[in-house]
Amino acid sequence: MERTDFEYVSNLVQTRSAIVLEADKVYLIESRLLPVAHREGLGSVGELVSRLRSTSPNGLHQRVVEAMTTNETSFFRDTHPFDVLKKHVLVDMFARRATEKRLSIWCGASSTGQEPYTIALILREHFPQHLDWKIDILATDLSTDVLARAREGRYSQLEVNRGLPAPLLVKHFERHGTEWRVNDDIRRFVEFRQLNLISPIWRIGAADIVFLRNVLIYFDVPTKRAILQKVRGVMRRDGYLFLGGAETTLNIDDEFVRQSFDRVGCYRLKQATQSGAQPGATR
Repeated sequence: MERTDFEYVSNLVQTRSAIVLEADKVYLIESRLLPVAHREGLGSVGELVSRLRSTSPNGLHQRVVEAMTTNETSFFRDTHPFDVLKKHVLVDMFARRATEKRLSIWCGASSTGQEPYTIALILREHFPQHLDWKIDILATDLSTDVLARAREGRYSQLEVNRGLPAPLLVKHFERHGTEWRVNDDIRRFVEFRQLNLISPIWRIGAADIVFLRNVLIYFDVPTKRAILQKVRGVMRRDGYLFLGGAETTLNIDDEFVRQSFDRVGCYRLKQATQSGAQPGATR
């Protein structure tokens, strides 16, 4: 891949998604963009970049950006954050929202949907007494392609084998040929919506619990800071933020403080922990 082509693609991706592609990622660009080139009837990534250069921004530019986003995910990914959600965070939030009987959860990098569906499975399995509440799970992602897959709720045998306990598969999924589809009583919890985390305005409503796991690692520090500032704007004052195991707010946004549960930490707003947030309190 020509250096000028790499620079063009990396600038395009950073401008549209804030994802930083290092110089050693040439192989990654080529492997992900070659299928895009072939779908356009082109023989190489170089030809694809030439077309991108010669046209004004359009759907092809967006497809290239989406192809360069990482969509690695699985059911109950890393296990421990979902144990904390089940044993501590949801118990606390259901107590705090007892008067409202409403709970809002936002998954900010939902990819093909395993994370929000995992949360819905936890709610269905472990909190049946609260299923008469208004419970919303909003799942957003930059890529329209992966969101379309997530809405379908269809997964290969390999995908359901990654982290999903067999009893939950049998109970909450239906076999369709070589795939498994999430049952409607789980899918109804989740709304999927396209959202770019670097967009100037987020219209997602107030969230009691935010999952923003394994996405900040792809951004530079100023972008991480800007995103966390916007998270503070949508997260309720006594809410919880989950990040990936390699991510932190330390030295990025001092308005968050880490709260540890077992081997996992999540984050809360400093203002809430210092003043003792009351049930139903908002930022």
